Amino acid sequence: MRITTDPTVWHRRAAPWLLLISAGCTMLVAPGLHGQEPKKMQLGAPPDQAIPGPAPAYEVSSVKPNKSGDGRMMIDSTPDGVSYSNVRLQMVLRETFGIEDSRILGAPGWVTTDRFDIEAKVDAADAPKLEKISDDQRRKMLLPVLADRFNLKFHHETRELPTYALVVAKGGLKMKEAKPGDTYPNGMKGPDGQSTGGMMMMTGRGKITGQGIPIEDLVNMLSSQRLGRPIFDKTGLTGNYDLELHWTPDDAPPPMAGGAQGGSPGSEAASDPGPSLFTALQEQLGLRLDPQKGPVDVVVIDHIEQPTAN
Repeated sequence: MRITTDPTVWHRRAAPWLLLISAGCTMLVAPGLHGQEPKKMQLGAPPDQAIPGPAPAYEVSSVKPNKSGDGRMMIDSTPDGVSYSNVRLQMVLRETFGIEDSRILGAPGWVTTDRFDIEAKVDAADAPKLEKISDDQRRKMLLPVLADRFNLKFHHETRELPTYALVVAKGGLKMKEAKPGDTYPNGMKGPDGQSTGGMMMMTGRGKITGQGIPIEDLVNMLSSQRLGRPIFDKTGLTGNYDLELHWTPDDAPPPMAGGAQGGSPGSEAASDPGPSLFTALQEQLGLRLDPQKGPVDVVVIDHIEQPTAN
């Protein structure tokens, strides 16, 4: 098991929230809800509110290799389309299919190393429709672009694979449920420096902090730790929660004897590197990742090639 993060990623969507990954730190922010029930922000309309029918197609697209060597990446869902800057194609595939890396099979090595700038826009007349389609519909709008520019061919399969089930531990849940009216006067700050009164999540190396978030978002963040198995929510929890989770990544260097300041080799700091993610989940949140095995939908890449010129 290996836990890693991308160096720097900005992820902004047309809906008013922001996901930031900078120097190993990720922040997901929703604006203050002024006493309303905290809720998950959507890229498009929720499925039960989305207008039925096909999503609009992208009218124009641009794909260019990015050789800048800059570690920063940005994903921007604009009012009329989407813009990826300096991203690995693996990230684009993950976003488009809406699944973890471990469920995308058969891709060549360059998909995880080469970086690209990708932009796609709908016709101006179709831009208002983007607010009325579901998150899943909008993600899949990029598939024709990938097929056209990268000659992507794929198929779905159901395979029996190892999985993790996120469940409530025997000792009971230890997270606090967020309540309407919570303002978090001493809470985290958003990218604009303002305190938020709604949903916000921040992750860094070995830590996740959340305010007013649904379990689905915690599962997504845990899945991003690349534990090697898909994670499925089996908690039965439907509320929004505040949480603080700290663990020691598997690839972290061993602690210095006597702690950061040095000291006796037999000190507690030297012998206690901190809990694993699995232990921290149970001790700090009252949740457990149960190893299981079951049918999993995977995407098999049949063919993909370097992009055609614009």
